[in-house]
Amino acid sequence: MDNSERFSSRVEAYVKYRPGYPAAMLDFLARELAMGPKAQVADIGAGTGILTALLAPRVARVWAVEPNDGMRAAAEALLAGAGNVGWSRGSAEATGLAAGSVDLITVAQAFHWFDRAAFKAECRRLLRPGGRVALIWNDRLCNTPFLQAYEAGLRAYSADYEEVNHRNLGEADFRAFFEGEYRLSRFDNSQWFDLDGVLGRFNSSSYAPVAGTRAHDEMTALIRREFDRHGVNGQIAFHYSTLVYSGRVEGD
Repeated sequence: MDNSERFSSRVEAYVKYRPGYPAAMLDFLARELAMGPKAQVADIGAGTGILTALLAPRVARVWAVEPNDGMRAAAEALLAGAGNVGWSRGSAEATGLAAGSVDLITVAQAFHWFDRAAFKAECRRLLRPGGRVALIWNDRLCNTPFLQAYEAGLRAYSADYEEVNHRNLGEADFRAFFEGEYRLSRFDNSQWFDLDGVLGRFNSSSYAPVAGTRAHDEMTALIRREFDRHGVNGQIAFHYSTLVYSGRVEGD
């Protein structure tokens, strides 16, 4: 499957059930990566606009680059009232944005889908001197019995979970992408769901088995069983560590 189409059938669930990003992370971008009120930012792989919507009030302009038509349409609907958001149907490797036009590039939940060498070249083309790149993930933790069972279920019932997991990226990948020193910063994040919310969160994932298959039925049964066992007052928590890998990509 073309990676840009992996979420085409999951747009509604993605909009409803994916986590946002903590204010502390946005403050970090402003404080450490010069994302101030005059900044021009490219949010690449913008998806349904979850991060774009948080960036827009803090910067002069943000360009949302998203090749998937359904996800981009959802983002445009979300940000219909924002006058400082521009849109591109381009890819990470060919954004369609002007050379030397941005101070910061953000990528949320998407870098592991990219052709990393081609994306690095595109970042170099887009960034002004001294510009930075921030690669961002909400890394779901396994620090409760429910989340441990959920993770085990994904490994058992999702055919490509291991293949597409962003955790496959290692330090060698980040060293190859960034030039010179880069840093990893972590921020606490969480969501609370009822049972329908947990099922929606599961179905928002590209690696969730297709509804109607045995694997989907088995994972749904596991979620229901573990929710009944561990839910408190009809709610369950998803905990995340929001990871930000940040640095420069231009050579000396």
